Amino acid sequence: MRAFFTVDQRRLSFVDFGGPGLPLLAFHGHYNEASVFAPLAEALAPQWRVIALDQRGHGESDRAPSYQRSEYGADIAAFHRHLGLGPVAVLGHSLGGVNAYQYAVRHADRVTALIVEDVGAVVDADWSLTTQLPRRAPSRRALASALGPLAPYLECTFRQFGDGWGFSFDIKDTVLSHEALTGDYWGDWEAVPCPTLLIRGRDSVVLASDHAREMIARRAGQAELVELPAGHVVHCDAPDEFAAAVRTFLSQLPER
Repeated sequence: MRAFFTVDQRRLSFVDFGGPGLPLLAFHGHYNEASVFAPLAEALAPQWRVIALDQRGHGESDRAPSYQRSEYGADIAAFHRHLGLGPVAVLGHSLGGVNAYQYAVRHADRVTALIVEDVGAVVDADWSLTTQLPRRAPSRRALASALGPLAPYLECTFRQFGDGWGFSFDIKDTVLSHEALTGDYWGDWEAVPCPTLLIRGRDSVVLASDHAREMIARRAGQAELVELPAGHVVHCDAPDEFAAAVRTFLSQLPER
């Protein structure tokens, strides 16, 4: 079920995949949106109910004047309040992973567990892909063809506009968001107080193996690492293995 709420006169969208399970809030990365978590929601049901946010400037959520770290965090806090839920587990990929662990630090009493997919504690965001994307294509098929092997990762964002097919995110906004994501966040990562799972794609060009291991070492006893046969978008490259890792981690959490 898709629904909307308003923050500072901006409309934010989310998808509640439903079910009787415990809530798991999910946050996508750049070039994606909430619907990308549909396979994970199906795999985790009925024990877990995935609720995913279209983050500012993505999906059906409104564009925003800026994309600073604190603003993403404020959106998540408003989302959590809107849902009327108590403490929850949170999951995030890439951009969403940084947003998730920063939220877990700043709202420690609201987060019971953290799952971070393929992003580090130091981020040097590369927006070169953004500037290479086609602005418009005459058809959905033509857009997919122009993207080539990237198409499966972006197809959930395909939209038809008056002048052709494009994406649910804005190219200029995405560059701004990448720029604002770049930074050193070791202080945040080390301060996360809840049990944490870090999932890395073995072929990832975003999260190096040595960096992932240092992240775990700096959270000794509180975080664990799972590496799967995938690139940066683990939930797409290895959906079954990704869901299994998430399910196993969540099943080991203390009873609430």
